[in-house]
Amino acid sequence: MAKAKAQKVGKNSLFSFANASVADKTFYVVIGIFLTIFLILVAYPCLFVIAASFSSGGAVQSGQVYIWPVGFNLNGYNQCFNNPNIWTGFRNSLGYTVVGTLWNISLTMMCAYPMARSDLPGRNIFMFLFSFTMFFGGGMIPAYILNRSLHLINTVWVMILPLSMSVYNMIVARTFIASNIPKDMLEAASIDGCSDLKFFTSIVIPLSKAVIAVLVLFYGVGHWNQYFHAMIYLNDRNLFPLQLFLKEILLSANIDPSTVSDPELAAQLATLVEVIKYSVIVVALIPVLLVYPFVQKYFVKGVMIGAIKG
Repeated sequence: MAKAKAQKVGKNSLFSFANASVADKTFYVVIGIFLTIFLILVAYPCLFVIAASFSSGGAVQSGQVYIWPVGFNLNGYNQCFNNPNIWTGFRNSLGYTVVGTLWNISLTMMCAYPMARSDLPGRNIFMFLFSFTMFFGGGMIPAYILNRSLHLINTVWVMILPLSMSVYNMIVARTFIASNIPKDMLEAASIDGCSDLKFFTSIVIPLSKAVIAVLVLFYGVGHWNQYFHAMIYLNDRNLFPLQLFLKEILLSANIDPSTVSDPELAAQLATLVEVIKYSVIVVALIPVLLVYPFVQKYFVKGVMIGAIKG
């Protein structure tokens, strides 16, 4: 009864716009307008890309497309899926993302758990060393020399091993574990004869689903959008990720008319490249859009608890 009354009072006093003061109403209206404008600024480019991918090349090139397809056709997607490079890049990106994310999550959680233990010898020293790498790095040339010395250049592993763990993500996971798994649970498990490894795999991991879901999104999107790393370390086109092929397509949209003798052919090529460009962007977004709904319910909880507490 008391709980229901408190909820009723809360709804009437805190969340009811009709009972709000003039200052609160003004604040809500201003925030609503600001968020609406921000939503339009964020949503319009996405809607434009989707509409352009289903439009004719001439309509896109002449600027007739806004948020709805003009001259609806699937030429861009036909050219996209008939291009073997797209399938090669999609396969490689999917492999890099799945394997890399699993590797990242494993290392991050195995590092975050001992760092969350206050009885870890030298914990502050380890934390200082980890944090030091967030502010200071060797640079691109020493990294290239190191990867070459390890014989990782132009291999699949160069897309996974050098990107093994993010210190920021490890700190988020460490704070989450320290804030949500009490020491009493470890003491009770130890009395029952549970080892640290058993406690980690049977208790810590199942109770850390929220932060793991967030880390999967962070690492997965990072691997899927990775192109600069591949551009530096990969020469074999059979190992190129999708984003590197997408980069080539985007750059090929800048066609010099003087290089094509037939003006009509140059115009057709330019319009076709425009449509293919947007079609490939949509294809590259699909995996992220499919994964996000499954981790959305964990996202806010995992980020806020891991970032605020501790």
